[in-house]
Amino acid sequence: MNIMEDMLSAAIPPSRSTYNNLINACGSSGNWREALKVCKKMTENGVGPDLVTHNIVLSAYKSGAQYSKALSYFELMKGTHIRPDTTTLNIVINCLVKLGQYGKAMDIFNSMRDERADSRPDIVIFTSIIHLYSVCGQIENCKAVFSAMLAEGIQPNIVSYNTLMAAYASHGMSKEAVAVFDQIKQNGFRPDVVFYTSLLNAYGRSQLPEKAREIFDMMKRKNVKPNLVSYNALIDAYGSNGLLAEAVEVLRQMEQEGIKPNIVSICTLLAACGRCRQKVNIDAVLSAAELRCIKLNTVAYNSAIGSYMNVGEFEKAIALYKSMRKRKVLADSVTYTVLISGSYKLSRYSEALGFLDDMVGLKIPLTKEVYSSLICVYSKQGQVAEAESMFNMMKVSGCCPDVVAYTAMLHAYNSAENWAKASAIFLEIEENGIQPDSIACCALLRAFNKGGQPSKVLVLAKYMREKAIPLNDAVFFEMVSACSIFLICLGRVERLNP
Repeated sequence: MNIMEDMLSAAIPPSRSTYNNLINACGSSGNWREALKVCKKMTENGVGPDLVTHNIVLSAYKSGAQYSKALSYFELMKGTHIRPDTTTLNIVINCLVKLGQYGKAMDIFNSMRDERADSRPDIVIFTSIIHLYSVCGQIENCKAVFSAMLAEGIQPNIVSYNTLMAAYASHGMSKEAVAVFDQIKQNGFRPDVVFYTSLLNAYGRSQLPEKAREIFDMMKRKNVKPNLVSYNALIDAYGSNGLLAEAVEVLRQMEQEGIKPNIVSICTLLAACGRCRQKVNIDAVLSAAELRCIKLNTVAYNSAIGSYMNVGEFEKAIALYKSMRKRKVLADSVTYTVLISGSYKLSRYSEALGFLDDMVGLKIPLTKEVYSSLICVYSKQGQVAEAESMFNMMKVSGCCPDVVAYTAMLHAYNSAENWAKASAIFLEIEENGIQPDSIACCALLRAFNKGGQPSKVLVLAKYMREKAIPLNDAVFFEMVSACSIFLICLGRVERLNP
């Protein structure tokens, strides 16, 4: 800004190029507000912005994480005579992905692929769309977009390869990730630490921790030094598969190599402790974090609270929650999901409802898991009306009930001995295309037996066989009970008609 003011003072009007360079300098440093001031000064001095100016301003917004402002600016830009180019649309797609507006991002991408489009997608845009599909869980489309990129004659670079490989890794598709890894080497690229770490993640999420270890050792043999992310990936590979001792050993190795663990390392170990049901080690990991001056964030508190709930240490979980609030660490929907579902599983029903009050007070939207747990809580306490209210609220809020929520309602009606409503709920499950499991079927079988409807029990049992739903011991018990009711009824008929 000082350079521009000096030029104006000396009666030397800055050119559009000068203004653009100043805006770019401000935006690149993350100072988007200063970039806007320069842009405003530019127009005040009679210098109109061009396409380069617009792209630089959009980039400044993106660099400053002002994604909504970038989209608003783009809408204003569309009202001018300046048409967006590939760079413009790449920035806009990136902002839409950051805001979770995947549908709009796809609309722009598809419009660019039209033969009549002025701007065609480049490798950066194709790579962004691969990442978009990965985030949406549509992994099959990641490969389709990658293939489309090749079909249009665009050669993949190291970033696009890594994005595809990371997509496979995040979904535990180790074979596909290895295939991309091999393709990278065949095309003359040297795999770096990012690629090796993606493979570590792929094997860890495929429940193949020993394979992950092999990749880790291969990195060292190839003189690729593992970084903090690599070590955390190996810790997670062991921890997520119940190998806590091995995960702790990796942490020790990491520190011996001079790499300090971070909050991700701690969160991974805490989750592993809960999964392995080792409450002593939860305390040890928390102590280790404190000793290393690693401050717990929301994710770490959630992991620790969830782990304590998993091992039945309700009081310790609550103490951590209170510590979290005292230290003003932001509690989120995951925090309350863990607290409410954990309280329900430990039969602490009044506490679960208390956490609901906290959640509502903080205006945190209820998750699907919270709704399901609360329906179960009301059901266990015989509060069928409250369970119904929560179930209806769940549907109104846009949370589509899953088999867990429906099963909770089946249990509620079962407790109230209302087989008709239980049957109606079961029909709703089918109408919504949800496959009922053995637990849901057993709840309805029990409701039929309680309501003296043995014929319906046998009809439902036949349905289970047709749908290949496993018949467990509880199901067989209800079937035997239904047959007993039939025999009792038959005996009564015989006594009446000797």
